[in-house]
Amino acid sequence: MAQRIDVKDLNIYYGDFLAVQDVSMTIDPKSVTAFIGPSGCGKSTFLRTLNRMHEVIPGARVEGSVELEGVDLYGADVDPVAVRRTVGMVFQRPNPFPTMSIKENVLAGVKLNNRKISKSDADELVERSLRGANLWNEVKDRLEKPGSGLSGGQQQRLCIARAIAVKPQVLLMDEPCSALDPISTLAIEDLIQELKKDYTIVIVTHNMQQAARVSDRTAFFNIAGTGKPGRLIEMNDTATIFSAPGEKATEDYVSGRFG
Repeated sequence: MAQRIDVKDLNIYYGDFLAVQDVSMTIDPKSVTAFIGPSGCGKSTFLRTLNRMHEVIPGARVEGSVELEGVDLYGADVDPVAVRRTVGMVFQRPNPFPTMSIKENVLAGVKLNNRKISKSDADELVERSLRGANLWNEVKDRLEKPGSGLSGGQQQRLCIARAIAVKPQVLLMDEPCSALDPISTLAIEDLIQELKKDYTIVIVTHNMQQAARVSDRTAFFNIAGTGKPGRLIEMNDTATIFSAPGEKATEDYVSGRFG
């Protein structure tokens, strides 16, 4: 069941340094939300706060709230591991576990969460997750071979299969195509359109055309200068952000005048 995220007055710190200032937004369920903006404006940092990955960095912390269907993910009694199970993450560079087979890679998250699973259930989950990541037909005859033997685009889809195997409700993707060739990129973009039927998806991208192609809503982040915090400048339907943005900085960015 895909879920809605409400962020209120979020400030993100690394030690004393305020990295991202005062972000409030709603992320709709079963849709794709893209974060765009120049390098260093806090898009990826903000993305990582949505499943508490930010706080694995020593000294990192947040103020404000991130609510998933009304439950504050930063509440005192909330287990960060459970948050990361509900809100999955796909990183910039495909990172399958190199010593594990394709099958073991898909099951890694499930086993990490100490879920006991029978062989038949495991086989079914592997097939369902790989089908979900549009990879099954390419790898079904070599499930015991290492995941690191796949092409870059296949490895990224394997990482998506691993993320969806634990049955999350939200998928975060941090520039998931930046290390991929155009054909693999297209495969991931097609997959994102499929996945949004079941998941709430948030994607960080430097590729403006990609944001325009895959997302329903777009949030533009910007930074006033080095050492200043990143801020959310504007968020709207993607078509509006690209054709009639409300802020001049957004217009300058999407038209390629800076960034």
